Amino acid sequence: MRSALRKMTSCLLAGLLVAPLMVQAGVQIAGTRFIYPAGEREINVRLTNTANKPALVQAWLDAGDPSVQPGAEQLPFVVLPPLVRVEANKGQTLRVVHVGGQLPKDQESVFWLNVLEVPPRAEGTDDRNVMQLAFRTRLKLFYRPEGLQGKLQDAVEKLSWTLVHASTGYALQARNDSAFHVSFAHIELKAGGKKYSLDSGGMVAPRATQDFPLKGLNGPVSSGQVQVNWLDDFGASREQSYELKR
Repeated sequence: MRSALRKMTSCLLAGLLVAPLMVQAGVQIAGTRFIYPAGEREINVRLTNTANKPALVQAWLDAGDPSVQPGAEQLPFVVLPPLVRVEANKGQTLRVVHVGGQLPKDQESVFWLNVLEVPPRAEGTDDRNVMQLAFRTRLKLFYRPEGLQGKLQDAVEKLSWTLVHASTGYALQARNDSAFHVSFAHIELKAGGKKYSLDSGGMVAPRATQDFPLKGLNGPVSSGQVQVNWLDDFGASREQSYELKR
């Protein structure tokens, strides 16, 4: 069974590389990130099929490498059911279950929830002229131990930012001394009357630093303001600003 699922997933992921951008998945996920509080036996992830045809959904977790095949990693969580049919205009609940394993108790851990939607074969078509498309969504799952000091917003407010050399010029380096992961939708530096931003957002792990390369900044600046849009536990974007440290 596992071998068959891996083979099917490999073929479907290959299809993702050539899927047209204008095509959208019919199965919607209720949430953009999930918090797993320590002590809970499981959490639920709600799926809704908004299409007028049923869909087959495969779900699994990974520890950060999107190329790892389902079931190849020994993780402290499983997704049940791993393979499910979602009827047209109906819903289905996935269960993320803690099955044991040691995780840090003094800081968050992060995993990624993968939801792969396999559309049904179109009726009355010739297989030689049909490209089957699959849609994969990958969302963060945070395991949050009990008794962590402070809150996520406190962690955001206490971040510090410095300018460092990068391979392509300069980067903003975020320092996170908290026990929480902090995710960003947008990061921007305002300095010398100009704005420098990133191509995308990112995340800084607990008690770690992370570099975010800036576009267009080719020399050092003496001062500036860092403005970010960070994501709260519900995936909502919130603003925060900082003075650049020297």
